[in-house]
Formats: sequence, C-alpha cells, structure tokens
Amino acid sequence: MNKKCTYRLLRSLEYPSDLRKLPVDQLPEVCNELRQDIIDELADNPGHFASSLGVVELTVALHYVYDTPYDRIVWDVGHQAYGHKILTGRREAFSTNRKLNGLRPFPSPAESEYDTFTCGHASNSISAALGMAVATRRLDRKQRHIIAVIGDGSMSGGLAFEGLNNAASTPNDILIILNDNNMSIDRSVGGMKQYLHQLHTSRWYNRWRFKTSQKLFDWGLLNEQRRKSIIRFNNSVKSLIGNQQNIFEGLNIRYFGPSDGHNVIELVQTLQRIKDMKGPKLLHINTIKGKGFEPAEEEATLWHAPGKFDKETGQRLQNDTTGLPPLYQEVFGHTLLELAQQNPRIIGVTPAMASGCSMNILMKEMPGRAFDVGIAEGHAVTFSGGMARDGLLPFCNIYSSFAQRAYDNLIHDVAIQGLNVVLCLDRAGLVGEDGPTHHGAFDLAALRPIPNLTISSPMDERELRRLMYTAQLPDQGPFVIRYPRGRGVNNDWRCALEPVAVGKGRKLKDGEKIAVLSIGPMGHTVEKAICMAETQAEQSGVPLHVAHYDMRFLKPIDKDLLNEVGRTFSHIITVEDGVIKGGLGSAVLEFMADHGYRPYIKRLGLPDSFVEHGPVGELHKLTGLDADSIARSIIQTVTSEVS
Repeated sequence: MNKKCTYRLLRSLEYPSDLRKLPVDQLPEVCNELRQDIIDELADNPGHFASSLGVVELTVALHYVYDTPYDRIVWDVGHQAYGHKILTGRREAFSTNRKLNGLRPFPSPAESEYDTFTCGHASNSISAALGMAVATRRLDRKQRHIIAVIGDGSMSGGLAFEGLNNAASTPNDILIILNDNNMSIDRSVGGMKQYLHQLHTSRWYNRWRFKTSQKLFDWGLLNEQRRKSIIRFNNSVKSLIGNQQNIFEGLNIRYFGPSDGHNVIELVQTLQRIKDMKGPKLLHINTIKGKGFEPAEEEATLWHAPGKFDKETGQRLQNDTTGLPPLYQEVFGHTLLELAQQNPRIIGVTPAMASGCSMNILMKEMPGRAFDVGIAEGHAVTFSGGMARDGLLPFCNIYSSFAQRAYDNLIHDVAIQGLNVVLCLDRAGLVGEDGPTHHGAFDLAALRPIPNLTISSPMDERELRRLMYTAQLPDQGPFVIRYPRGRGVNNDWRCALEPVAVGKGRKLKDGEKIAVLSIGPMGHTVEKAICMAETQAEQSGVPLHVAHYDMRFLKPIDKDLLNEVGRTFSHIITVEDGVIKGGLGSAVLEFMADHGYRPYIKRLGLPDSFVEHGPVGELHKLTGLDADSIARSIIQTVTSEVS
C-alpha cells in the first residue's frame, strides 16, 4: 500500500483550511501522523531531519489558529519547515524535496503562497515580519496576523536583536514565537541560551493581565500611551519581586511562556488567547530537537541532516568510504590542530559550525584554543580581528554563503587594519541540494575589490595544508582560503607543511595557442576536459595542445604568469566555481586589457542568476562546468580560431 494512504487524518488534509475543519481533540493524532510522515520521507530522501520533528505541534497549531496564507507565518532557518510544506499542498510532491527540479530545500515565495519569505539563513524572521506588519498598516489592509517563528539558535544572531529593538518602537501587533530547543546545528552557546533556559512567566499572571487590560480599554480608562507606561512600571515591579529581569518586556514586548511546545492543544489555546492582543508579543516555547525519534533526540547534532537511515532501527545508512580521500573539512580540522600544536598564537573561531567545518577536532584536543560564537558571523570576524590586533592568530572558519553576512566586518574590522586573520571559507562553490541560499557563489567576486586581502583557493588537500601553513607565517595580513564541500583527490594528503609563494600560480601543462586558467579544485575537472578535447581533436586529425595553469591566488594575481600567457597564447579560457561576473575571468580580462594584450578570452563560471538545488554533478552540467562542457568550450574555441 502507498504509505501516503496509510494516515487516517493526514491523507485528507491537503491545505490548512482542511485542518481547521477538525475538532481540536484530533490534533494530537494529526501531529503523530505528520511526524511519522516526515520520518518516512526523510529515511529515503535525505534532508534536514531533527529540526522539523521538533516543531510538528507548533506547525499544526499555527495553521489551525491562523487564517493562512492571508495571515503570515515567517519561518526563520527553513530547515524547521518540512511539516509546514506537507500541510500546505505539497505532501504528494514532498518526495521530490531537494531534488533537481523538485521542491525547494527551504520555504520560498516562488514555490508557494504559504511561504512568505526566503529563509535559508538565520535570524531574519523578526525584521521581515515587522516589515510586513508596517506594510499592512500603511496599505490599510484588513487585519492580518503576522507570526515570526525563530529558533534553532537564531536568537544569537545580531539581526534578531536589531529586529527586536525596532519592533519595540514601531507600531505593530506581530507575534514572535521563540522555539527554544537549546540547539542550532551544534548545541547553542552564549548568554542568551542560558537566559532563555532560566526565563519563566506565570500563565495565570498573563491571563489576569490580559483580561484586566481589556476591561480598562473597554471602560475608557486605558489608552496605548498609558498602557506602555503601565507595562514599564509593571515589569519593574515583577522584576523586583521575582529577582529576574525579562529582556523582552524591558523592550515593551509582551512575554508569554515558557510553554510546552509539544502539547498541541495547549499551544492552540495559548495562540487563541493572545491572537488579537495589540502590540508586539513573544511566545517562548520549549521543544526537543528530533522529538519523536529517539536516536535524533539523543544526538540532535548528528541527526540535523543525517542522510539516509533505517527508520525502524535508527541506524544511519552511510556509504562505505573505505579507501576514499578525506573531506576537505577533515583535512582542515586535522591541519588546524597540527598547526596549533606548533604555533601557540593560533586560535580557532566558528559561528555555530564546529562539527560541520571540523573545528571540533581542535576543540576536543585543545578546548581552550577554539571558540564557537553561535550564529553570529559578523561577530566571529570582528572578534577574530580583536584577537589579531593584540597578538593572536585566529583561523576563522565560516561557510562561504554565510560569510556574506560579515562583509562589512571583514572590510572595516580586519582589512583596513591589515590584521592577520585567516578566513577559511568552507563550502565554496556549488554545494548541491541546499540550493541558492547556500551555494558559495559570490566570495571570489565580492572579496576581490577589497584592499589588503590575500585570496587563495587550493586545487587539492595538500595545497590546502600548504596554504594554511603559509597563512600563519608572520606578517601575512588578512588571508582568505576558499575550498569546497566534499572529498578531495588524495589518500596520502598528509604532506609536509611548507610555504607557498604568495601570489604565485603554477603551470600544470604546456600547450600551444590556447591556455586554460583555473582556480581551486575545478582544476581537476579542467585536466579531464583537456584530455577529452585533445583526444577528440586527435581523432579528427587536428592536433591540439592545450596549456593549463593553476592560478592558486586570485589576489594578488600572478602577473608574471599572466604576462607569459598574454604573450604566448591567442586564446584563453578561464574556469571558476563562482559567479562569472567579477571573479577570476574578470581579473584576467582586466589584466590583459591594462597591459595591451588582445587574446580571445572565454570565461566559464556560474551564470548571472541564482542556481537552484540538486546534486553538484548535475548542477555543474547545467552551468557548463562539468568536464564534457569544458571540453566542448575548448573545441569551440579552437574551431572559432580556424574559421
């Protein structure tokens, strides 16, 4: 039997309007079926698992109480939203989630009217919800309830605090739901986590205060200005009596909770009580990441995105990696530990990605030498700058797409001062199924204009080790190393740690008339493409000899190498796993124009559009960056010369 037909209630719920027809006492069964459906789907079609299990009851309660899609639910970090997708017309298509041309990995307004805002990165929900609330008022629409769901550590992000601050002073009726599961991907860190763990407000007290304020409004004894004054006085008294400060009520944001985030009937009742309250409100709920699947509850970090698994035994079905080269992330982690053991100035910094980037290797062996600062990329960079200013040598590891959030910090707090911060950009280039919010597409183009930066990309794991060693040498200044997600090419990657000449590329293969210039691991694809093109040309009776250069550094770019290429070759192809506008190809074009060379230059890279989700190999084909496509470009370039 089709598993989609086995759920008594869920099979009849195509949209939230169907859910709202049920009596409230049937909602626990809906939650059980929805949770099991998520488990069934993700056992075979991997995705973000534990987070969505943790908000099943909240998801059902929200769509039950509110008139979605007119009422707006703004999800923060969209890996919480699988249940939301299933309940909003996408259950039959959910098996295509994260697959090429299938459902998108995170909520997207381009996919469904129930998806109100893009939410691949953390901490933006409060600001977006507040903007929607202001738009509703300014456009004089009928009452629209707007709910921001923030959790999984996102409250540690600076944007969340900026949104809270603005919400406190801007007329609005938004509801902020804080999904407090003590986690981001790794366990949450910082003072806010400790604060939320201890925070408590009486449910009886909140009910009494709400009813009293309603009566005073009805009697004409209370207006909005008096209400705010009373709230401030009331909060002061409550803090004095309870010996506890409430940061939210200190901002004049009504606080409710903490509530049990897995009691769907209680959540419905609470939401119904506070639904029509005026002014900004925050409902604090406690949830368990991975709720309802014991292995995920016990090891939420491992089950954040576990891959395929046996839903009966809880065993993760990992591919046999025996004999395969290591992941770039693993090489980074082991090399960082090795360097830290040699250089006492080295410090590790990561924003909530300790296990993902393998900095947990250093944390385990030398716990005082690494910091997980939470979901706070801008702070991670400025924090690193502060340490570098007074003599330490931070290796700050941030996923490329998340580093976009620290652009100003890198310019203002590191580059201007020329501080020796090593910025390691993990997951550079196309990352696959997580799609456009996670592709590391823009770092080369975005960073190249910034003065004082060294920008590098290793072609393999040995080069990564050598670049890391070079970056920690004295007086290097800000040093960027970008590398991809996934495996390298060498099993014997533990080469000797020795320096690389900064700003120098290398010739990998001689050639005539045509040269291919690549940067980073794309060089291996180029090697295959050149072999294919030369073989095809030989079979056609037209000898072809293609030169290949690994640029290694985007900045400073190797001028001697480019002068050699400009003098020697009439045709140049550049290849990069980044946006075509502003990166390596643009740098080569600029150099050739500035120095009077006039070769034909063809640039290969990511298009001037957002690349969707799918396996990396398939995305490379779509963007013309696989070996076959590059070989065709080489042949076409030669053909154009002949013609």
